[in-house]
This record gives sequence, structure tokens and C-alpha cells, in this order.
Amino acid sequence: MKMILMTIAASMTVMLSAQAAVIDFDDKVLAPDSAFNANATVSWNSGGADFLYGYNYGCCWSSFTYSNKTDTTTAGFTNDQSAITGDGVGAGQDNYAVGYLDTFSGTPLAVDFGGARTVQGSYFTNVTYTYLAIANGDDGNDPAFVKGPFGDGDFYKLIVSGLDASGLAISSLEVLLADGANVVDSWEWYDLSSLGEVYGLSFAMDSSDSGAFGLNTPTYFAMDSLTIVPVPAAVWLFATALGFLGLRHKLAA
Repeated sequence: MKMILMTIAASMTVMLSAQAAVIDFDDKVLAPDSAFNANATVSWNSGGADFLYGYNYGCCWSSFTYSNKTDTTTAGFTNDQSAITGDGVGAGQDNYAVGYLDTFSGTPLAVDFGGARTVQGSYFTNVTYTYLAIANGDDGNDPAFVKGPFGDGDFYKLIVSGLDASGLAISSLEVLLADGANVVDSWEWYDLSSLGEVYGLSFAMDSSDSGAFGLNTPTYFAMDSLTIVPVPAAVWLFATALGFLGLRHKLAA
């Protein structure tokens, strides 16, 4: 019995690993050193997942865009679509996603997988605007609006939530993008598997620099190589068989 259980478990692991999909945004066509922008709220797809691009107030974007911008030195909100790395993850991968949470527009910052998935993880980093603001105290304003440089006790974090089929959050974890003077300036891999089986992800931010109107820290992040695994019916059959055999084993003991 123990051998049968181990065989089924191993088969499930192999099946899940074989079906892993990496969303690296390189399937989106962009001119060099540019980003996707539109004069309307639209949905765009990459790697089988749907992302929302918000167009608000007749001028401004929110939620998700995709970019290959390389500016790592210009401070301020006009440079809010460049990762501080100046590139995507890995050789030949130029595109990456940029998320921006505009709490006043109400546009959700979320991704829809279109079905049940487990999320192995993703690479995250700061955008140049946020990085220069909290690492150097330079947000492009004189005087600066945000607190910076960050010191002991300061933080900026991304809160990633797993969504059920109805779009409700069922799990969450934190991605720390700044911890005191340690501000992320490279692509860092974060394990998201503890979110469990989800139909999508939503994103929020928290910062030690907050005021009466919310966060003063620019609420952006960059993401690349989001790695997901479908949960097909066959896997549920394996899981059911595993549970059934386990139950029989307990009853027979």
C-alpha cells in the first residue's frame, strides 16, 4: 500500500512539473525601450493569463502594462514604467510587466488565469520611480513628497493574494521590496506556492511611509517569469485516488 501511495504521489509531481507555464511577457510585441499604453481601459493576455490595463481621468494608466523600458536613472512619475534593473529576467527576455495600484480609480490590480492553477512563483523588483524615491529620497519633486532614504523600521511590501473562482481572496503572502535601507534593485525570485489552488492573483501594497490619503510611497512593482501550473481533471483523479487509498489503508489498519 505504501508503495502504491508513493507511486501516485510521484506521478502527480511529474504531471504538475511537466505542465508548468512561464509567463515572461515576451509574446507581446513592443518597440525597443517602450511600454504598452492605450487611451482606454482594456484587457491584454500573455501566456494564457488576462491582465487589465486601466485608463483613468482621461490621461493616466493603472493596473498592468508590459514594458521593456531601460531608464534606471530618471526620478519621478514620468518614469513609472521602467524596472530598476533596466531589463527583464534572463538573456533574451526583454519584456516584463509593471503593476500600478491607483486606489482612487478603483481599477483592480489583478491577473485572471481562466481556471484553477497553482503558482510556483515569480520574479519581482522595484520600478525606477519607487526605487529612487525610497532609496535616495528622490521622487522627482523639490522638496520630495515621499520619505527617503529609508532607514531602520521602514518598509515597502507587496501583498499577493490568491483568488477563488468568484474573485474572492482566499490566501495571501508578502513580498518585501524594501526593508530599511535594503531596497530591492535586482530581479528576486519569490515562492508563491503557499497560496494554494487559485484562479487568479490580486496585488496590494503597504509601506511605513503613509499619510491621511494612504501610502506616500509610489505604489508600483515589476514582475517577470510568473510560473503557473494548471490543475486539470486528471490531477484531481490522482488526488481522489490518493485520498481513497489512504482511507482504505487507515480502515484496514
